[in-house]
Amino acid sequence: MKNLLFSIILLLAMSPVFAGKPVRLKVVYFHSEHRCPTCISIEENTKKVLNTYYAKELKEGTITFVSLDVEEKQNLKMVEKYEAEGSSLYLTGINNSKETTTDLTNFAFSYSRNQPEKFMTGLKAEIEKKLK
Repeated sequence: MKNLLFSIILLLAMSPVFAGKPVRLKVVYFHSEHRCPTCISIEENTKKVLNTYYAKELKEGTITFVSLDVEEKQNLKMVEKYEAEGSSLYLTGINNSKETTTDLTNFAFSYSRNQPEKFMTGLKAEIEKKLK
């Protein structure tokens, strides 16, 4: 009986409800100190997608979003990891400790400012792929 009770407590402690769900997706946006309107729109529209469709996942921590200045020294490791130069947008899916990164920079620059709905729809589709 003690072993059964111990097993139940251990399972509850390890469950996502009690331990918090592990990060499954990192959304990383890099920018420089001086940003153009398109660069600003990329960050704003990315946040809009995340807050509209993934607020629960953001709150739980299964999705994280960071906006990093490529010129700040404390961001150097992340800049090097992603090989970021100026404004860049990346999605990194995490599955069993394996990371796969998708570079959405060209897509973001093509659509975020002038066709925001197309950008947000495409970003949401890419996020869904990473979460599967």
